[in-house]
Amino acid sequence: MKERSHPGVSAGATVEKATPGRKPIVKKKHRWLRGVGIFLLLIVALGGVARVLLPSQLRKYVNRTLDRNQLYEGRIGDVQVHLWRGAYSIHDVKISQRTGNVPVPLLAAKQIDFAVQWNALIHGRIVGQFTMQEPELNFVASSDQNEAQTGSGAPWLQVIRDLFPFKINSAIIQEGSVHFRAFKSDKPVDVYLSHFNATIDNLSNIRDETNPLVTKVQASAVAMDQAKLDYKMTLDPFSYRPTFHMAVRLLGLDVTKLNDLALTYGKFDFKRGWFDLVIEADSKEGQVTGYVKPLFRNLKIFSLKEDISEDNVLQFFWQALMGGLTTVLKNFHRDQFGTLIPFTADASGSTSTDILATIGNILRNAFVRAYLPRLETTEAEDQGLYFEAPSFTEELTSSGVESQ
Repeated sequence: MKERSHPGVSAGATVEKATPGRKPIVKKKHRWLRGVGIFLLLIVALGGVARVLLPSQLRKYVNRTLDRNQLYEGRIGDVQVHLWRGAYSIHDVKISQRTGNVPVPLLAAKQIDFAVQWNALIHGRIVGQFTMQEPELNFVASSDQNEAQTGSGAPWLQVIRDLFPFKINSAIIQEGSVHFRAFKSDKPVDVYLSHFNATIDNLSNIRDETNPLVTKVQASAVAMDQAKLDYKMTLDPFSYRPTFHMAVRLLGLDVTKLNDLALTYGKFDFKRGWFDLVIEADSKEGQVTGYVKPLFRNLKIFSLKEDISEDNVLQFFWQALMGGLTTVLKNFHRDQFGTLIPFTADASGSTSTDILATIGNILRNAFVRAYLPRLETTEAEDQGLYFEAPSFTEELTSSGVESQ
């Protein structure tokens, strides 16, 4: 028998049988799908509006944030918003010194990206990550303080905090460069690191590690387009005073690439040689101890044939003295002049070096046992800052130093 349709009820709807004292309940088919669709359309509409309006508003906000400091001014290019990953990107960042006549910006970056660090959600924390692509950092030395550029005097960490609503937990630097310049010298100085890549991880200790030095920093670069530099550091980001352990190693730099620097600040130049450098520092509550270990191999500073043509007689004799000292005090077995310079420092910025120990270490390198470009203390190994032995041996072999 054909069922009778009820007036006012559309086709496809079902009607429950009426019971005494109860009205029929009409269930609309796919009603919940309609609600979900409306909700999704609303989200898409809001996302579209935000995508149109947010970039211009963010650009104004970032420019105001960078422009607050009285010493430095900042300008940026376009801003892109990536709602799907909780991020936004700033293009063509440039921060320059307001005073003086410094021809290069303190910082220029192709792009800076701020994003939510999604893998931190596993640990129940909402934190951020920022990435800098192709940044260039310029430090400028000058006798005129208005034309020197060091980056000091500005709250850079606070600027980063103001640019992102969440606490920054990690940072990545890709293909950057760092320059030390002097424009007012007889020969303009430009000592630089290129292909600078670095990571800073666990600034917020999202893993709840008990070791106080929870944050890890690793970096690598190429010095003067030729020598390899490695940098490793562990630190306590929650300490009121600096608490960290740091290790740096540079291997096989051609010293002739530093001649502009040597002539400007040392009044001599290099004829040939290779330079290795190791720096290690340990800080506990702002009290820093460490050493710098400079090593020169196959070094030649003075050449009578080349230096006799110098117009400056004082520079000729100074060059001869430097060449004579480095020859007499070198380790002949390894053809190496070097020393280990111990130093101490504190949070106030005062630094002192042990001159007698430095001289004693020159003699030790020359007549007892030559230093090698490796870490000297056990603290670095305890903190996981040691440099890998296989690659280290390969570097020594390729640069003409025997492993020990």
